[in-house]
Amino acid sequence: MAQDSAAGEIAAEQTVVDRVYARLETSATAARELAKEGHNRARLGHEGGLVERDAMVFQAARRIAQLDAAHEGLVFGRLDLTADVDTEPRYIGRIGLRDENRDSMLIDWRAPAAADFYQATAAEPHGVVRRRVLSCRGPQVIGVEDELLDPDDPRAADLPVIGEGALMAQLSRARDRSMHSIVATIQAEQDKAIRAPSRGVVTISGGPGTGKTVVALHRAAYLLYTERRRYESGGVLIIGPSGVFMRYIERVLPSLGETAMALRSLGEVVEGVRANRHDEPAVADLKGSERMAEVMRRTARQQAPGSPREFRIFWRDNAIVLDRRVLGTLRKNLLGHGRRNRQLPRVATTLLDAMWRQVSSERGRERGKEKFVDDMLSVPDFVEFALAWWPPLTAREVFDWVRDPEFLARVAEGVLTGEEQRLLSKSWSREGLSIADVPLLDELRYALGDVPEKHEGDQLLSDTLAAEEGGVDLAEVTTASEREYAPAGRAWAPPTHRLEDDGYAHVLIDEAQDLTPMQWRMVGRRGRAASWTIVGDPAQSSWPIPAEADAARAAALEGKEIHSFHLSTNYRNSAEIYAAAAGYAQAVGLGADLPDAIRRTGEQPVTLGDWTVPGDATVHVPREGDLEASVRAEVARIAAAVGGTVGIVVPVARRSEVNAWLAAWPEFAADAPGARAAVDSDAPPSGTDRIVVLTGLDTKGLEFDGIVVVRPGEIEAESATGRATLYVVLTRATQLLSTVS
Repeated sequence: MAQDSAAGEIAAEQTVVDRVYARLETSATAARELAKEGHNRARLGHEGGLVERDAMVFQAARRIAQLDAAHEGLVFGRLDLTADVDTEPRYIGRIGLRDENRDSMLIDWRAPAAADFYQATAAEPHGVVRRRVLSCRGPQVIGVEDELLDPDDPRAADLPVIGEGALMAQLSRARDRSMHSIVATIQAEQDKAIRAPSRGVVTISGGPGTGKTVVALHRAAYLLYTERRRYESGGVLIIGPSGVFMRYIERVLPSLGETAMALRSLGEVVEGVRANRHDEPAVADLKGSERMAEVMRRTARQQAPGSPREFRIFWRDNAIVLDRRVLGTLRKNLLGHGRRNRQLPRVATTLLDAMWRQVSSERGRERGKEKFVDDMLSVPDFVEFALAWWPPLTAREVFDWVRDPEFLARVAEGVLTGEEQRLLSKSWSREGLSIADVPLLDELRYALGDVPEKHEGDQLLSDTLAAEEGGVDLAEVTTASEREYAPAGRAWAPPTHRLEDDGYAHVLIDEAQDLTPMQWRMVGRRGRAASWTIVGDPAQSSWPIPAEADAARAAALEGKEIHSFHLSTNYRNSAEIYAAAAGYAQAVGLGADLPDAIRRTGEQPVTLGDWTVPGDATVHVPREGDLEASVRAEVARIAAAVGGTVGIVVPVARRSEVNAWLAAWPEFAADAPGARAAVDSDAPPSGTDRIVVLTGLDTKGLEFDGIVVVRPGEIEAESATGRATLYVVLTRATQLLSTVS
């Protein structure tokens, strides 16, 4: 009987969903027609037609992208309300749609009319009698889940109630390689954070599995919906801990109808730079220290290695010499006026003034300063000297200077110890940037400043100083000089992304507890005029000096009003898994925020070997055979028991070794049914990869159906914050957890 009732309700909802999808296609067709008409406007033959074309095509493209992104799970909710509120049901979806009569068919989940879908409870139903969640596969309704919130209302008797409740059904879903939108199952405490005031800073805290990340992403989508002009024009920057994490969440916002956001890992915050390599913990801690800001400031003020140290010329009976002492004084004067590259328009004037002061002969003085300047600018040696002495510099080429141990010793004197300098030099002997290098590069960008686009106020440079006939074109010499001082193997090019382009209207940071002081400085520059959403859990921090990071964070947020929200329910982990993880956190003194896990599976965590997760519920199994055989057996057991992803979490030093094991196991080969080989976390995995090898830091923000932790004691010992990292690892599994030591 219950099955018949459910089938009837599904069929009825399918009729509604079919109508909505038909309307979606009609809207898409209209958008395509608008784009076509826009292109036709370009044929009008006047500037107004081109403007109209651009506007129409832009609006049509944005609408088409929104409609395309909404196809999956377009309709997910229904509200049946008391008669005095509305006699017709309200359908909630990823976007809003109206029928041909302009009546609402589907309410956007961010609209005020949809708020009760998330905020209504049995204690405070807000006029909602029944809340229904529709489960769809594409346009097909495959299930419904109901909650009767007001059983005393007269309408309740006529409303069938189907299923076990939407939230618990969502929690039981198998995890794949991307995060799922939770718009259909957002709970009341989460919804308050999503719809918090747009100004100032919203902080979202809570223990593992409380939904901090998805709440923050839904908040970003909500802000774009409510203040689209502000946030779309100013931009929304979303920052996560790693490239793996950003790929994991990248489907969430498009599925909510939003594509106008920049998703960046911490190694990608600086425009045009991408780093995915982790330094050793001691090196990463050193690079993250605020002391590095002073080292970078000093570096930006140094004379370019290899640039000329003096200039000599004979003019009208005068021997003119710019030696080290004179040039040093001029350098200090120029730097006293502001950022280095911003002084480029002053360089020629400064040098020529100093040279003119050395002209003492009557023959020279009688011709006047103007003639002296004209003569100097026609001398190729002087022009080449000026450009070589003060060339336009990029942060990347200046960063290469500190790779020289002697240079580093000079700029780090009194700031870093000799051993710290040795660690940095060893790190910088490797090819490519690490994630911790990116904030240092950004520090240099701001210390150097942009090269002025126009040399206002300096006629000597503003017109490129084409010399008199037979002379030198300064623009041409500039290009040659820039090529000469570019890093080996890379042609110099003026930066296309300027410092003023860094600002955003909203900045969202996930796993904020891991940001180093230097990373807070980098992110803070991008949010000086922005509103913020900050997500984190201090107990999961990988930064060893919280007070230093707190000070840098306070500086980044100075003057902004703080709105704090705390999430207290763990929706990710089973109660059995989280009991073990919480027991570990308490045993090692992390002072963790311990949320309530509300879902039970009856499956206890398993430990193999001599390392045990604290907690009486853990099942300890003596390990037989070698480490590889034990890991292989546990991966096979978990992969057979769960339908989604399985993570093998390893110490950094063992990653290559375990990847090689997995590649050699035939049951997990790429062509094995239901299994894929492991992938490197720096490479984007395909959607069918079920098994992946990750380090502890790589797991930040991720979740898996099952986790096998290899040598947990070694993960603890990797860094000063190894225990916090292991706690994070133990909270990544939704269904099954094993440790193998």
